[in-house]
Amino acid sequence: MTLIKKKTWGRTVYQCSCCGRTYDEAPLTFGSDRPDYYHSVPPDERPQRISLAESLCVVDEQHFFHCGRLTIPIIDHHQNLIFNVWTSISEDNFRKRNQLWNNPERVNEGPYFGWMQTTVPTYGNTINIKAVATENEVGLIPSIQVIEEEHPLAIDQQNGIIFEKALQIAGSILANEHPREDGSK
Repeated sequence: MTLIKKKTWGRTVYQCSCCGRTYDEAPLTFGSDRPDYYHSVPPDERPQRISLAESLCVVDEQHFFHCGRLTIPIIDHHQNLIFNVWTSISEDNFRKRNQLWNNPERVNEGPYFGWMQTTVPTYGNTINIKAVATENEVGLIPSIQVIEEEHPLAIDQQNGIIFEKALQIAGSILANEHPREDGSK
């Protein structure tokens, strides 16, 4: 599947080559509602073992995760490619984040180390690659920086990508969201 850039009535739109769905702007923000580790717990056990909030997750009271924003600059476009991803976080840092949740001074905290817990499509294996989270102002989730040397995601995050590559990535992600012939995704 590809996203086709079209001019319609004097404006640019993006159309899915599979289903014909039209987007007023290129879809460049994607994410996951939970860390991949969540899926390792059997569905019938999740209510007892997992505490999941909008951007925080605890599994078995010993595995701590938080959601952040991983940004890949698009060097020839006015928007960036964004993935809301989950990383692990130590229990101490998890508690510190909660204590500072509404404190404007949280932006002065150093980065939190963690391991990626989100599959980022088109970037190979992104589970358990090294990352750091840096706090943003109150109301915003942290910024995530991949620090795994030589990983394609780290390279693109550091150097940026062109808009055409961003559209290819978006098209690949959207293709995986289309129902298959058997009705599954």
